[in-house]
Amino acid sequence: MALLLLGRTLRRCRSGLRMHHCLTAKVTNEPILEFKPGSQEREALQKALQDLKGKTEDIPCVIGGEEVWTKDVRYQVSPFNHSHKVAKYCYADKDLLNKAIKAALAARKEWDLKPIQDRAQILLKAADILSGPRRAEVLAKTIIGQGKTVIQAEIDAAAELIDFFRFNAKYALDLEQETLISVPSSTNKMVFRGLEGFVAAISPFNFTAIGGNLASAPALMGNVVLWKPSDSAMLSSYLVYKVLVEAGLPPNVIQFVPADGPVFGDTVTNSEHLCGINFTGSVPTFKRLWKQVSDHLDRYRNFPRLAGECGGKNFHFVHCSADVSSVVNGTLRSAFEYGGQKCSACSRLYVPDSLWPQIKEKLLEEQKKMKVGNPAEDFGCFLSAVIDSKSFTRIKNWIKRAESSSSLQVLAGGKCDDRVGYFIEPCIIESKDPHEAIMTEVQMTSLVGHITFFAGLLLKLLKKPTFP
Repeated sequence: MALLLLGRTLRRCRSGLRMHHCLTAKVTNEPILEFKPGSQEREALQKALQDLKGKTEDIPCVIGGEEVWTKDVRYQVSPFNHSHKVAKYCYADKDLLNKAIKAALAARKEWDLKPIQDRAQILLKAADILSGPRRAEVLAKTIIGQGKTVIQAEIDAAAELIDFFRFNAKYALDLEQETLISVPSSTNKMVFRGLEGFVAAISPFNFTAIGGNLASAPALMGNVVLWKPSDSAMLSSYLVYKVLVEAGLPPNVIQFVPADGPVFGDTVTNSEHLCGINFTGSVPTFKRLWKQVSDHLDRYRNFPRLAGECGGKNFHFVHCSADVSSVVNGTLRSAFEYGGQKCSACSRLYVPDSLWPQIKEKLLEEQKKMKVGNPAEDFGCFLSAVIDSKSFTRIKNWIKRAESSSSLQVLAGGKCDDRVGYFIEPCIIESKDPHEAIMTEVQMTSLVGHITFFAGLLLKLLKKPTFP
């Protein structure tokens, strides 16, 4: 829980002592709960999951604080049980998005003039709501909607999101306390204000916390926001939006606008009032947005700021002195937690030929122990289904490629079954070619490619990078 402290701070300057009133926040990281059998948090989560079983939540666009129900409706299904439609949500078209831009701009001046202490208090209260009465609900909706295990949902939708809210509030308040150097005859001051226009927040499916952060961080600093949540995280994203409003966020500061990606991107980048894009997603999508902003630069009233976190091709490079158990456990966790659907997931492993026999044996042994299942019913499963049918098909095609390639060998896993959910067994593939596509292209999947290296190959790898 965060504490707001109004204090009188003495600061020494060249003209003597000056008294300042300052507002600070003392915050700590949110504890990660264990959900042991018989614990209160486990019982609360089981009840929340039961309450969602078989239900479909209707989700509108929210523009200017008003719910807008459109005829263009889509469905979010549970990854591990695709017969369960967890959400029915409305899409905003170009006209509705332009209406959302106008609503945001109408709220900008009043919101920007609100003291930072008041804006920070909203995020601190939202964190307390998520930490307390809404914790089980946001976890259940992340598990059901995005296929996360209990622990993966806890470290994301609870702990990380709460930390985002609290620490962002603290850092914003800390900025206000910075004292500039002044001479006796004058006083220098720094004033923080929001950007002139609106910020477009585009969030991914794989982290509930990132969605909440991408939308709320610009708002905290006095900006108005259009938030386009991921279609595959609609259920949890809408709850986060409602928690912010419950905590006191004026409903017209963040416009909640589910929309087709290209339609949203085209509309916001065409607006002269665009002042920022806060993005997490794929490299190609961010490049497209960046190019659109560049193409329209002359029409903007300012220079839009772009912040993007994109996928990568993470690797583990093993030294010949490495501990085998540490390598195996670290690699399997990094590669297969949440089905490898993280930008930080290990998707390639480089091992010295002297260690490969030991590491290979242990990898295959531990891979067999990995439990794939329904996380809403089995809190002990290690991973669940991948997010949707597109991901399932893409991963299945990668595995087929490996099975038919002369330079690749499937060592373990790779079974695909979409009869009930989009289940794919964790797959370990050995490659003879470090420049094979599976070793260089981003998959965001339950795959890890391996290369055994020796001194000569190591020098070649260093001279020619395998990921652009």
